[in-house]
Amino acid sequence: MNSSILLQFSTASLLSDPVYYILCGVLAMAVLLGIHFMSKVETARQGNLISAVAVALGIVITLIKKDILPVWLIYPGMAIGLIFGLILAKKVKMIQMPQLVALLNGIGGAASAIVASFALVSLYQSPDVFGKVTASLAIVIGTITLFGSLIAAGKLHKVISQKPVVLPLHQVITTILLVVLLFSIVSGGFLNNFSFPVLLSVMLIFAAAFGVVFSVRVGGADMPITISLLNSLSGLAAAIAGFAVTDILLVAVGGIVGASGLFLTQIMCKAMNRNLADILLGKTSVQGKGESKTEKAPEVAATEEVAATVNPAEVVKGVKKVIIVPGYGMALAHAQHLVKSLAQKLTADGATVKYAIHPVAGRMPGHMDVLLIEAGVPFEDVYEMDDINEEFKDADVAIVVGANDVLNPAARNAEGTPIYGMPILNVDQCSKIIIFNYDLKPGYSGVDNPIYNRKEGVWVIQGDAKDTVAQFLSEL
Repeated sequence: MNSSILLQFSTASLLSDPVYYILCGVLAMAVLLGIHFMSKVETARQGNLISAVAVALGIVITLIKKDILPVWLIYPGMAIGLIFGLILAKKVKMIQMPQLVALLNGIGGAASAIVASFALVSLYQSPDVFGKVTASLAIVIGTITLFGSLIAAGKLHKVISQKPVVLPLHQVITTILLVVLLFSIVSGGFLNNFSFPVLLSVMLIFAAAFGVVFSVRVGGADMPITISLLNSLSGLAAAIAGFAVTDILLVAVGGIVGASGLFLTQIMCKAMNRNLADILLGKTSVQGKGESKTEKAPEVAATEEVAATVNPAEVVKGVKKVIIVPGYGMALAHAQHLVKSLAQKLTADGATVKYAIHPVAGRMPGHMDVLLIEAGVPFEDVYEMDDINEEFKDADVAIVVGANDVLNPAARNAEGTPIYGMPILNVDQCSKIIIFNYDLKPGYSGVDNPIYNRKEGVWVIQGDAKDTVAQFLSEL
């Protein structure tokens, strides 16, 4: 009698439906709380931990509720994923974080596509049209996310050219792929035994092609938007896959990721003065350089002559207020620790030092904040653009390290350029500006920066930021 009861016992009975739904609600709220904490630098670490624990607990209760806890084959796969994740966490440098994020977005999309594919296999003879359509949609979106993210990661890691790649009849190809994918998703609701293998192949192949065609045309200047958009798509694919397999927790968490990614995408579009529709249609941000309607910049030599008359190290001596503007060049040169040392030196000499961060500085949202905090910069010294922009005109010196487009005054008056209308840091309003840049070439937008050509109050120090900032420190 007792053995019969034990044989009939199922791990799923450990969680009744009411308890399961309550736990799902609590975990979803925990993920939201984690995202809220991650919106502030000083609580970002705690937010990341809360969300990670919530997701881990979500995996556990899913294993229990779906009665798959005893399926031993799951655990070697989880162990491999855990080891791989720990290796990445240890070996990937902070400068490589944008491409890692892009890669993880792709892995999330692939996971959703795999789950949805198995769901579609189990449903193809079923009359459940909703389940088959949602499974088809998850396969398509997940595959697009995977291949689009692979291209984005390749561009960020310089395995693929960061320049936009425009194919012959690019827009026509994009439209055809979309039409075929929409047709295959609708057809997925009316599968029969004969059409299933062909339809699944069409979904995977055309979705992969669309992911590549979509991402390959995006240039470096739009990469922050692309990353956040792909993040949104990975969450959307997970949520739709949750509908296909009737998993409420997957729907909730996937929806949260998708919505937060979409909000972030809109914030990035506003910060870069880019239209999301243009990004979705594959229109590049790199256009003609354009010219300012109000002034034409003089030759670069004028700045070099001024810089030669006064040692930049003398400019910062005795100053009271300094604003440092870090950019992707600082990240590339791994100069964040030297920049912190420079700030400490200036503070020791009696100056107040603040850091100004543009929303799209670096290659993904929050990239500069993470780099500075990693270097030990105090949370309270880091300011977002809207909070510090009015202070440039009153600062004694602005020090720019590897930034260009985010402070380019052409955004105000050079109509027809990709950055026209983009909110920028008001560095040009400072009376004295010291710029550490590798060279005088334009940034990712391809638009010349008039600050380099200002005749007075600008010192441009060319070269690798790690070397030039170190040399500057030695002269103080």
